[in-house]
Amino acid sequence: MSISSALSNALSGLQTSSRAADIVSSNVANALTEGYARRTLEIAPKTVAGASAGVQILGTVRNVDLGLLQDRRMADAALGASTTTSGFLGRMEQLVGTPDDAGSLNGRLASLDSSLIEAQARPDSEARLSSVLGAAKAVVSQIGSISDGIQSARLQADGDIASAVETINDALARVADLNQEIRMQTSAGVDTSGLMDLRQQQVDRIAPLMPLREIQREGNQIALYTRMGSALVETEPAVLSFSAVNGMTENMTIADGSLSGLSLNGRAVALSGEASPIMGGALAANFALRDADAPGLQEKIDAIARNLVERFQSTETDPTLGTGAAGLFTDSGTAFDSVDETGLAGRLAINDLVDPAAGGGLWKLRDGLGAIVPGPVGHAAGLAGLQQALNSLVAPQSGGFLTAARSMPELAAEFLSFVGQAHQSALSDTSFAAARHSSLKTLELQNGVDTDQEMQSLLLIEQAYAANARVIQAVDEMLQSLTRI
Repeated sequence: MSISSALSNALSGLQTSSRAADIVSSNVANALTEGYARRTLEIAPKTVAGASAGVQILGTVRNVDLGLLQDRRMADAALGASTTTSGFLGRMEQLVGTPDDAGSLNGRLASLDSSLIEAQARPDSEARLSSVLGAAKAVVSQIGSISDGIQSARLQADGDIASAVETINDALARVADLNQEIRMQTSAGVDTSGLMDLRQQQVDRIAPLMPLREIQREGNQIALYTRMGSALVETEPAVLSFSAVNGMTENMTIADGSLSGLSLNGRAVALSGEASPIMGGALAANFALRDADAPGLQEKIDAIARNLVERFQSTETDPTLGTGAAGLFTDSGTAFDSVDETGLAGRLAINDLVDPAAGGGLWKLRDGLGAIVPGPVGHAAGLAGLQQALNSLVAPQSGGFLTAARSMPELAAEFLSFVGQAHQSALSDTSFAAARHSSLKTLELQNGVDTDQEMQSLLLIEQAYAANARVIQAVDEMLQSLTRI
């Protein structure tokens, strides 16, 4: 080997060691950076005319397990969906309350029952009649709060959909821009690992919101597709369209045009079912919450309100009521019509005839809402009729409840049980999704930067650098010896 050849080999070794040290330092510095993929230096022997000419750098390898990455992103979507659903049901369960909570629906009904019993013992007592009115108003307020809470959750879901669409559109546009920049840098022979990290971060922004598939293309490009194969990013990014609303009422639906659906590049997409391209992420979960889950609970609370109104609107409960007259509980002050059940829980009100604040009289709780003048103050039959109406066995006419007859407290307890079971099921799904996501994330991190391994590599790089430097020093000494001859 000639002296010049030895010098060339050593110099290439120094350059390679220097580049390797740079990569190791980058790995260590970004050990905790989300979306960063560990780099390794790809090298090979360099030959010129069949003779060894040192070492050559082929490039920087970004180490990513694409299969594991895809599985983790699907887990992101599943966790996003289950967290959205369980969060909603948790808020609903808290709003309905537990039976042992005095402020719950069951607690309010129990308080009304107790106040009616106490009033029957002293029907002449204004204080006890006032207690009945207060307890009845509390029942109305609690049912109305549940209805308002459901519509508030729908409005929040609508806003979350708008935010998700904005995030997805922004991330898709950034991925497309990064694709172009990576293509140009790759053509110029520049290391694009950093840009690929940024691109992965943008794809990871989308993953919890909707499931997607990443396809590798030439020149370090990627294409993104929905689970049903619709293109999200090829050469240009797709655009999702959605219009949020400023307020929400019980009768607002996509079918009547008051709520927005979702379109992809101007085409409406299915929001649920196997044909839906967004099924499986937080975006689809919010649509389900807004258009199915919350309306389903609204139907049930409306059915409870209807059952309550009809119990007290009967002439068997209050013989003084005229035909078609409103009872103790009303639909915004008037008699209830079964064709207008949607939103009844939010319109539920106490009849003004028994409310002194509205010009009514408490004595009508005792003597009947249709009574013209007060009856004997010791007469408790009217109060007994109200209590019997509350506890009599009546089958609900709507809301998807079983048709078996039950008391008002039993119907409210069944509603709470339904919400509680749905919440527990959603929590179970969330726990499973979180455990799977955590396991996949751990596996992904194991393929990431191991600082101990990197430091061991750095020691080897240091030794290689020192050895190549010693070769150069020896060549220099040989050259100096030659020049002295």
